[in-house]
Amino acid sequence: MPPFALRIAFTILATTCGALASEYSVFNQHPDATRTADGAWEVHDISRPWPPAATPKPWTDLEKDTKAPQGATILFDGSSLDAWNVPQPWILDKGVLQVRPVNISLASKQSFGSCRLHLEWRTPPESAKKSGQNKGNSGVLLMSTYEIQVLDTYENKTYADGMAAALYGVKPPDVNALRPTGEWQCYDIWFKRPLFDESGKMTSPACVTVMVNGVLVQNNVPFDGPTSHKKRRPYQKHADARPLVIQNHNEVVEFRNIWIQPLPDDAVLSPAGPVGINK
Repeated sequence: MPPFALRIAFTILATTCGALASEYSVFNQHPDATRTADGAWEVHDISRPWPPAATPKPWTDLEKDTKAPQGATILFDGSSLDAWNVPQPWILDKGVLQVRPVNISLASKQSFGSCRLHLEWRTPPESAKKSGQNKGNSGVLLMSTYEIQVLDTYENKTYADGMAAALYGVKPPDVNALRPTGEWQCYDIWFKRPLFDESGKMTSPACVTVMVNGVLVQNNVPFDGPTSHKKRRPYQKHADARPLVIQNHNEVVEFRNIWIQPLPDDAVLSPAGPVGINK
């Protein structure tokens, strides 16, 4: 193809892709459920760009914000598992909550809606021998439904919307702010629950802002719907509060210092600004 014709072809392609991305949204979702709601990417598209690395803040800078504020519910402080419905593979070991390779997830006894969530996690040093989705795979499922991925993606490539701090199957983090394998990672999540009208139609999607090791990686990003694998699922009306779930994905992952602060739907305010999107 002549260079001029090639430039025209690329211009048409770029214009078409731009129209595709702007025509669809979380409120008007692309008809192909194997693509993100805006139609811009296939779910788990291996060609989706990997975000750049960012430098985590040192623990001395994070210490103040790791402490639970007044009114927060302590889900795990290293002393007991009383806040959880504990399946057999989950154990308390030397003040650390550990999941072992049996595919049974952990659910809180209490239910929550809009909130601020703090937790810390790590993969053991021996995980360095693993790769892809097999390296410390877990997840934080807000309202048992909307997943922020837990995965050791420090120098470990996988599909971008399945890396650490991704809205699983929806959007990669803006940067990769993980510490090396074996070190503790810090997640701070501000979450606004989805809202539905009387007919069950979603009027405001579930949205999150996420900081990893003190670095902003997701800024008021909507979920396309309930988290699923390879195929987008539509929103369905559910209770205003549901248990927090930590996923067991057949990998050893450890957790500590988990607390959650319930927030009013109209007052989910992260350091980056308000969380929530209305139509």
